[in-house]
Amino acid sequence: MAEALFWLCLFLPFFAYLGYPALLALYGLLQPPPRMALPAERPRVSLIVAAYNEERHMQAKLQSLLDADYPHELCQIIIASDGSSDATVSLAQRFADEHPDHDIRVLDLPRGGKAEALNGAVSVADGDILVFSDADTLWEPDTLAQLVQPFADPRVGAVAGNVAIPSSGRALAIGDRLYRAYESWLRRLESRTGCMASADGGLQALRRELFQPVPGDVTDDFFLTTCASVAGRQIVFAENARVVDTGVETAGNQFRRRHRITTQGLQSLVRRRELLDPRRHGFFAIGLLTHKLLRRLVPILLIPLLLSNLWLWDSGAFYRFTLLAQLSGYAVALVGLLGRHHRLPKPFRLAAYVLVTLTAIGAGVWHFASGQRFSQWNPQQNR
Repeated sequence: MAEALFWLCLFLPFFAYLGYPALLALYGLLQPPPRMALPAERPRVSLIVAAYNEERHMQAKLQSLLDADYPHELCQIIIASDGSSDATVSLAQRFADEHPDHDIRVLDLPRGGKAEALNGAVSVADGDILVFSDADTLWEPDTLAQLVQPFADPRVGAVAGNVAIPSSGRALAIGDRLYRAYESWLRRLESRTGCMASADGGLQALRRELFQPVPGDVTDDFFLTTCASVAGRQIVFAENARVVDTGVETAGNQFRRRHRITTQGLQSLVRRRELLDPRRHGFFAIGLLTHKLLRRLVPILLIPLLLSNLWLWDSGAFYRFTLLAQLSGYAVALVGLLGRHHRLPKPFRLAAYVLVTLTAIGAGVWHFASGQRFSQWNPQQNR
């Protein structure tokens, strides 16, 4: 019994993070090459930024949007402030006043959460394509053109952009950077095989007619992207549509961020449970179950993995090796956490990042299972 439990709890995490991408790669070899859509007339887009106390980033964000290599007469920029108590609204409005030839709208909304800010922004949007972006990400000049180009194919309903962290930064940011790179690699495989259902909230786009109001208890990026899936449209990854972000550097911020994302992500799956049926959605449903459910159960599986490994200590050298490997990994992570104020080698900081992330995911699963939900957001606590 202990041996069966050990192998099950060992196999599932490996499959979630390594076996699933390998399966995608093999499945992709069986698919025909993607058909490149012909360039079409550029659509009008509404660029939506939900913001809460973002005075530090607002000027640079708006300037990067204006610098986009895209006809400004086809761009509408909407800044939706979720009850900001700083100078976010005044800075955005002053920027709009200084650029009267651009369509910039500033919404000073009461505090209600990010979902309400997004819904409020969409209610005044007039673009054929809705583009959502975080306030602290900076665009490259061709980002918007690259993001919109896949919509030339009428089968495409949503597009995910590529959120990059240019350097490892300090403290735990090295882990965040590697994780974002892994996610981009995985999205490339999922996009190739037609089972992509996840986008980074830093940059994503959706056809206006597919939009559904965002509930307050979900991850908005997943919910918005899967509006396309519900409508039977494809989701693709625009790798060359890049925005630059900064990594999460502190353990506390990483824990809060991943805790919230896990809780809201599981609630998102409940909202989109119709997509989890392989009989109707095929490999897409399998990918969704693996990427969005199994990976969030990994921290729970690690507990019986360790306990069963302890029980199997006398069952052979392999089990002794795996137990020592687990204990060594946790020890390195703890050293990385305790020494966070010192410049420790990267393996210690990476192990610390993994431990904090897994602990936060486990806490998020418990938070969800106990019926608790997040209703407000404070992006400053997650950076």
